[in-house]
Amino acid sequence: MQALQIYDGQYHIAKIEPHSFVDGEGVRCSIYLSGCPFSCPGCYNLHAQKFTYGERCSDAVIEEIISYCEADYIEGLSILGGEPFCNMALATEIISRFRARFGKAKSIWVWTGFMFEYLANDQRRYGMLKEIDVLVDGPFVDWLYRPGIPFRGSLNQRVIDVQYSLRIGTVMDYM
Repeated sequence: MQALQIYDGQYHIAKIEPHSFVDGEGVRCSIYLSGCPFSCPGCYNLHAQKFTYGERCSDAVIEEIISYCEADYIEGLSILGGEPFCNMALATEIISRFRARFGKAKSIWVWTGFMFEYLANDQRRYGMLKEIDVLVDGPFVDWLYRPGIPFRGSLNQRVIDVQYSLRIGTVMDYM
């Protein structure tokens, strides 16, 4: 599959939401990275599938994202797409700078079309996975779409406590 060979994308951001109330728990800063090879039928974010959609990211934009997370009422950072694990050059830079600023005081949530088990066994993607607190995994499946299920679009997707799952070696639901 093409997605397995794409790691670094084109370093573009489709959108920044400084105050999101739907992409994880609490008020969060959400960023949508550009580029996704999965092309899930029914995807709600079709424009972000193109790797060059939006703006090429810069140090100033990353600092702007980090500054949006400074407020005490911001619970953390949410990274969506596009596919974050096919945009790892940018995603890992943002995660690294976020952790340098906030440590573990604020959380990182990531949405991906990959499965947790695959990411945990892909040496390069594992490096990013281990920095995440909550992972919503699995491709969006149109016929499994249900409105109103927390933090995911289709019933096959899982909301995973990454740190606990890595520690015990099996997938554990978050919450």
